[in-house]
Amino acid sequence: MFFSNISIAEKYNYLEEKFCAAYKWLAETDIAALPVGSYPIMGDTVIANVQEYTTFPPEEGSFETHEKYFDIQYVVSGREQFGVCKRDGLVVKERRPESDLIFYEEPEYSGSVFLDEGDLIIVAPEDAHKPRCQAGAPCAVKKVVVKVAI
Repeated sequence: MFFSNISIAEKYNYLEEKFCAAYKWLAETDIAALPVGSYPIMGDTVIANVQEYTTFPPEEGSFETHEKYFDIQYVVSGREQFGVCKRDGLVVKERRPESDLIFYEEPEYSGSVFLDEGDLIIVAPEDAHKPRCQAGAPCAVKKVVVKVAI
């Protein structure tokens, strides 16, 4: 899946070497057997972060963006509702520059994508996203968030 606005559709190359290295690692690695932690794919420009958590109600989460990295969010097991909207016009709630995180107040309009086992979504710095939201009942999820440097 690719989600973008036409104004930035040609800004990034989602098939450049860094992205292809991430896709290859996701396809060829036995992620289910990996413990939670960080795994370098291409030095500090492509890093896989294996996570495990239980999803929660959407109203308990916040939209977030990153300024230095893309996210490739890949669901290994479980499922979640993944909120999406444009970053433009959002009201900043909190900044954590050391973690490359900006959190936002809930926007008036947003959408979501259902992510099931094997699904991934690529989130650019211009895209706000709200991960870890439950789809139905709370669910245990194992996910890899691959950080791809801009």
